[in-house]
Amino acid sequence: MYRIGIVTISDKGARGERLDESGERIREMAGTLGVIESYQVIPDDPGTIKNTLLHLVDHMKLDLVLTTGGTGLGPRDNTPEATLAVIEREAPGLAEAMRLESLKKTSRAMLSRAVAGVRHSTLIVNLPGSVRAVEDCLSIILPALPHGLDMLTGRSGECGSSYKNDRIF
Repeated sequence: MYRIGIVTISDKGARGERLDESGERIREMAGTLGVIESYQVIPDDPGTIKNTLLHLVDHMKLDLVLTTGGTGLGPRDNTPEATLAVIEREAPGLAEAMRLESLKKTSRAMLSRAVAGVRHSTLIVNLPGSVRAVEDCLSIILPALPHGLDMLTGRSGECGSSYKNDRIF
């Protein structure tokens, strides 16, 4: 089981003016991977986002951090920049897969600036802010996460052994 953190990034949510349905949906879906050890709703402030991510990774040493919100083109959408300031290596395939599959449902998916990457042995993934987009995106990447997290956390060292079983072509 993995140790998971969820961070909802929303000015209105942080002020208590909006219910956090997206974070709750992530909790339901990601709960199949492990234990949700941290759940926070914070404002869309670059410093706050960065400090929150650093705390979850460097101090709590979580395996996976999923963010929701702040990935669009709005002037207060700061999640990708804050995430890029924290990660050491990008994992672009996750964000690419989410955008690719989401484009099949809405052209707005191409406006997402979500990123994914690794800091130490923690995977950080930005998800969109809407409940529906969270469901779509998380369902796309969820099947690949256990293998990636096993590799990242040192629980598995073999990539090729299960690859042929996952092939879709």
